[in-house]
Amino acid sequence: MQILTRLSEILPRYDALFCDLWGCLHNGVAAYPAAVAALRAFRGKGGVVTLLTNAPRPKADVEAQLARLGVPADTWDDISTSGDATRIALYRGMIGEKVHHIGPDKDLGLFTPPPEVEKPAVIRRVSLDKAEGIICTGLVDDLNETPEDYRPTLLMARQLGLKMLCANPDIVVHYGNRELWCAGALARVYREMGGEVLYFGKPYPPVYQLALNRLDALGHNIPEAGILAIGDGLDTDIRGGMGEGYDTLFITGGLEAEGTATPPPPDGNPDPERLTALLQAANLSPTFAMGYLR
Repeated sequence: MQILTRLSEILPRYDALFCDLWGCLHNGVAAYPAAVAALRAFRGKGGVVTLLTNAPRPKADVEAQLARLGVPADTWDDISTSGDATRIALYRGMIGEKVHHIGPDKDLGLFTPPPEVEKPAVIRRVSLDKAEGIICTGLVDDLNETPEDYRPTLLMARQLGLKMLCANPDIVVHYGNRELWCAGALARVYREMGGEVLYFGKPYPPVYQLALNRLDALGHNIPEAGILAIGDGLDTDIRGGMGEGYDTLFITGGLEAEGTATPPPPDGNPDPERLTALLQAANLSPTFAMGYLR
């Protein structure tokens, strides 16, 4: 594995980037200027950038969020979200038509039929006792709640034998200097109870296939050897990218900043020994590593 100083060192090898958002391009509060500049430079030389995120919301909602965070629209060519991949499954009737939603109102855009489904199911949001399945987009109040607050609801769902669609496999995300629980944390508790969970974001194949399909629609038919997957999540971005056969770039200054002893942004790279130990424990071997996308 090679530790990079700048993304430009390797970009001539690739035609497209699949780049994560939280921890790579922004921290939930503001964009990282160096990361924006790196992606713009790649596009300026003819490269294609897909922002590949486990956000449990449709593409349009993520675009609006990026604008608020100060990420210019010329930073990317397309966006594929875990929410969109989940929405396709939802409107194909994978868990029935009467579903119970666990998550905040800001995620209600998920309940709009996606263009990829020609004859969408008629989805109705109902109370848990009337549901045929659950769709989980996160905690209702992720600033104050924890997964333990949902244990009674999840126990009832398990007793009813309901399948769960998890719209965001992430366990936690960094929001500024805080760490917030995500839908993946609730899905993990549900699985531990014996509940059945269906995932559609990284590291699972559906969101990667969605990204490829959308690139094809834009006229970009790119082989796997031409794609570099970038992210700060070992179990999502790196495991998923490796599973798809892509080269991967591990951004160590995000979720694993402490474990890799990566100095604060904007500069700084991980301690090689700490990085090696972390990767050996995870049984993962990214192609490259870098402290912060730049």
